Amino acid sequence: MKIIFVGATGTMGSYLVKALEKEHEVVRVASKGGDVTVDITSVASIEDMFRKIGPFDALISTAGPTFVGPWEKLDDKTFRQGVEGKMMGQINLVLIGQKYINPKGSFTLITGALTHEPQKNFANASAANGAVEGFVRGASIELKNGVRINAVSPTVIEDSPQYFPFFPGEIPTTMKQLEYAFRKSVFGSVTGMIIKP
Repeated sequence: MKIIFVGATGTMGSYLVKALEKEHEVVRVASKGGDVTVDITSVASIEDMFRKIGPFDALISTAGPTFVGPWEKLDDKTFRQGVEGKMMGQINLVLIGQKYINPKGSFTLITGALTHEPQKNFANASAANGAVEGFVRGASIELKNGVRINAVSPTVIEDSPQYFPFFPGEIPTTMKQLEYAFRKSVFGSVTGMIIKP
């Protein structure tokens, strides 16, 4: 299976690529350091990425910049970091990618527990996550040729201890749990689902 992995050099991406590349052809995509570079806030950059890679069987995204910071610093400019990054960036991966994906392929996007369990400093991420999850449900009933779409929604992950103080009382998602959630989306038969590790 040919899998495009957007966000391949991040904390989640690095772990998941290692787990999947033993079994499949993985094209590592990132803003820097991947096999192919992309700026997911740019439609032109996403189009160029798909043209370079060509037909594929699955796309995984763990990318999605958002604004993290105090409420007082949220304004139109800072809020658009999540709108253009995690929300429209991932949505455009699907809207553009549907022209290149093979029949019965799949898209797997990233959201997070902040959708339903907000924490201070993360209002931008909560909003972007909610929009992506709504898109996943809506797209799942309209994508053609048996193409599936899901989102994986972890809480804070064990390999990002710098974020633990922002998530008091949360049991971190292990990297193995994260891997199994992505495997369920990519290799299973579910669609339109928000998969919680």
